[in-house]
Amino acid sequence: MTDATLSYRAQRPPIKRTSTMIFLGTLTVFVVLVTVLSGADLISTSFVKLLGKTLCLALAAVAMDVVWGYTGILSLGHMAFFGLGGYMIGMWLMWARTEAIVQANLATQSLPPTPAELRDAIGGQIFGVVGTSDIPLIWSFAHALPLQLILVVAVPGLLALVFGWLAFRSRVTGVYLSILTQAMTLALSLYLFQNDSGLRGNNGLSGLQNIPGFENTSQAWISLTFFWASALALGLGYLLFAWVVSGRMGSVLRAVRDDEARVRFLGYHVESFKLFAFTLTAIVTGIAGALYYPQAGIINPGEVAPIASIYLAVWVAIGGRGRLYGAAIGAIAVSLLSNWFTSGGVPDIDLGFYEIRWTEWWLVLLGAGFVCVTLFAPKGLGGLVDLIARRTDPDRQGAYGPDTGAKRTSEGAE
Repeated sequence: MTDATLSYRAQRPPIKRTSTMIFLGTLTVFVVLVTVLSGADLISTSFVKLLGKTLCLALAAVAMDVVWGYTGILSLGHMAFFGLGGYMIGMWLMWARTEAIVQANLATQSLPPTPAELRDAIGGQIFGVVGTSDIPLIWSFAHALPLQLILVVAVPGLLALVFGWLAFRSRVTGVYLSILTQAMTLALSLYLFQNDSGLRGNNGLSGLQNIPGFENTSQAWISLTFFWASALALGLGYLLFAWVVSGRMGSVLRAVRDDEARVRFLGYHVESFKLFAFTLTAIVTGIAGALYYPQAGIINPGEVAPIASIYLAVWVAIGGRGRLYGAAIGAIAVSLLSNWFTSGGVPDIDLGFYEIRWTEWWLVLLGAGFVCVTLFAPKGLGGLVDLIARRTDPDRQGAYGPDTGAKRTSEGAE
């Protein structure tokens, strides 16, 4: 890939991409439909929450697709950033809710509590489950929502920046980089399991669905509001990444994925591009987690375990990596099917000699689906969209260069 090629690709307006506009239009119609059905009480509050959480997972999958499908970095640690975003917003939710409860209880006393007494009471309520009332240093800003919102972005972003800088400057690539990201996630998960981590150990943070200041608001309205916020975040995130992967930046990222040594030889600082993609996707994934866990109601260290990041990679693979809409489709399809199979929506099958319980067999089905997609449909579910649109593989001649197997034209349309 030459510099002229990159310049040619950069001239193409990313916002006018057909797939991007179709995705955003479909998302808008979906949001309106769910809003109308919810207002008419045709779908339950729990289902609206499920849809909101699913949109958050779709945003995380789109971010994963940018770092894996476009940049070639198989990160097995992106759900760690998802969990960190949830922990940051969860700290404020727990603090504010506990503070309101403590103030209501202490209001019956003849003398008003001092700030120190109020703080000690809050600490006892939150951390009594791990045998202490001392408030850890990391909770210093838990009382201030604006500061915690900054941490939602800063903590995942800073972790990704430091980890990526250390890994990329050492030129660790391939499976070794994947192992490093998995090791980072495992280390973080094991740390969070400890009671002295400051985040309540394996108890995690709970009661996050109770939004402070909205005690008199119905859960139906709160769920719908979070659904709107999740849809808005997915739409803006998709638009951001569509812009990133469609211009000059996207051309360089795909070139890094296809032939990193050649891009470096052409004079590009490969490590900077990889670090940019890794950090940006980590920040967006953290935002997705901050929207997800108030709808889930609880977060614990198991949410950032390495298996969660592996699931994320499987969703992207099933949806079709290298296609932003494919990653979103994969996450949405697997999330909804997972809930259907594991919540008793599918009746068990009694064969006489054995009873198939789908709550136990769901992971087998997911694994089988992943294998089948890998072997028979490498373009994933997103490839079905290509067939419907009657899209064909691009001619790799001319300005794009003769590189064998480089599907830059079709992928640039994402």
